[in-house]
Amino acid sequence: MLKIIGEHEEKTIAQAHNVLAKGADKFILCADGHLGYGHPIGGVAAYKDRISISGVGFDIACGNMAVKLPVKASDIKDWERVGGEIARTISFGVGRNNETPVEAEFLDTEANWDNEALKDLKDLAAGQLGTVGSGNHYVDVFKDQDDFVWIGVHFGSRGLGHKSTTHFLKKLGASDGMDADPCLVDMNSDIGQNYFEAMTLGGKYAYAGREWVCKTVAGIIQGNDEYIDEVHNHHNFAWIEEHGGDKYYVVRKGSTPAFPNQRSFIGSNMSDVSVIVRGLDTPEAKENLYSTVHGAGRILSRTQAAGRKRWKKGKVIKISEGLINEDDMRKKVAKKGVHLFGGGADEGPDCYKKLDEVLAFHKDSVEVETRLTPIIVCMAGSNEFDPYKD
Repeated sequence: MLKIIGEHEEKTIAQAHNVLAKGADKFILCADGHLGYGHPIGGVAAYKDRISISGVGFDIACGNMAVKLPVKASDIKDWERVGGEIARTISFGVGRNNETPVEAEFLDTEANWDNEALKDLKDLAAGQLGTVGSGNHYVDVFKDQDDFVWIGVHFGSRGLGHKSTTHFLKKLGASDGMDADPCLVDMNSDIGQNYFEAMTLGGKYAYAGREWVCKTVAGIIQGNDEYIDEVHNHHNFAWIEEHGGDKYYVVRKGSTPAFPNQRSFIGSNMSDVSVIVRGLDTPEAKENLYSTVHGAGRILSRTQAAGRKRWKKGKVIKISEGLINEDDMRKKVAKKGVHLFGGGADEGPDCYKKLDEVLAFHKDSVEVETRLTPIIVCMAGSNEFDPYKD
């Protein structure tokens, strides 16, 4: 079964067909879909006894978390100062700004460091917990329709996920490149069970990191880490689910679970409204394997937007210009009242579809519950080198 929602480039649709032809039992392409490594981003694949490692992707358990604070936006008088403190306190890029260790008891009590992919990764994992990275990963502050402040974050399992995924892809002889076939692992094999264990740890790790960042940012805004609502989801992960009376391993790559009444935070871009959605109990939602978008979806690649560049000794060297002028982009974002820290042309608003237009294709399976207007956007700068960003 193949279901395509929304409008997509031919290459993305061809990739969806290939995932189905190479072993998926069902495939859903959500409206924010675009080309990915062996599996479209915005794609949902269901397998009876396998998992697509390239479907889950390098950034295991990348996801979104949003929390609502008991504070009104109009009561905060100096958002520029708040944004500056967030940018200084939270670690973007590859390093760590904040030397305060993040509590990580589960790394000692729940992690099997004898797992073939996790050996020698404990120190890296402990050191990167609570870091956001770069690329399209962010920490945002919003206000809702009632002027309440929300914090929204987007990032995943950092080097822990990237390195463990790389281990399994190499071991299974996966090909490189966007056009590669999906790399499948048999869940009845030892390597399949080892992958599932490493992926599960990546999920716990990502949840812990996002929770720490949200609490830390809440402390910056209001002096304590209390919040009155929370929405939290992975969108690069594999779940064991039942659909139509059968058990499946459901792989969502850049797609958010949206079961009936399940809530999800879906980000837009630097300057437009993001949303909290709620899953509906409808035939369409069931047909979609209870899945929805994870964002607006890219329409420009990073290279198209920002031009070509290469890294030499940790510094970026510009090779060609892109379609987005960064200075103009920053002026447009500021004009909409957004305090932007970091970011670059490759993450400008014009790199993305319009979220409302994307969500309109999913109106029969999710409903918008809360609309979030951005106040602060914090990201790594365009010249930040981070090998774990995507």
